[in-house]
Amino acid sequence: MTLSPNQTASRRGMIALVGALALSACGFTPVFGPGGQAEGLRGEILVADPGDRKAFVFVARMEDRLGLPEAAPYLLDYTISVREDGVGITTERATTRYNVLGRIDYTLKDRVTDAELAKGKVENFTGYSATGSIIGEISATEDAYERLMVILADQLVTELIATAPDWRK
Repeated sequence: MTLSPNQTASRRGMIALVGALALSACGFTPVFGPGGQAEGLRGEILVADPGDRKAFVFVARMEDRLGLPEAAPYLLDYTISVREDGVGITTERATTRYNVLGRIDYTLKDRVTDAELAKGKVENFTGYSATGSIIGEISATEDAYERLMVILADQLVTELIATAPDWRK
């Protein structure tokens, strides 16, 4: 059986309507939207100033995700730890691949009272290939570190949003 263009459009519209009704019935609420658990959180967390390139990438991503603070009531202090492990080794004992493992220990404080509101850590890894030219390897290394800082920042934002009802005023 072949459907006419009008019947196909009508069928698609019905499917979209059913999907929208199902989604609204599940209780979905945008996390930063009205009634969401992170409502009003954008621009409320001041991330401590970066001290090096890794921290700069981390802070920039945090601000991208949480907004630029103006009169932020919260301060996020952090410590970044990173190490490299060689994981691809040739028979000549040359390392061809590295994993970059990162960890951020953080403390969220009230800026007025200096009270500790939340504390924790996020961990992840990325990797890069060490085969090719010196310039290519330097570029791959820098890229791996930047990707790792973005991944860790995204994890931390997710954790802060998930726990916001526990530490927010």
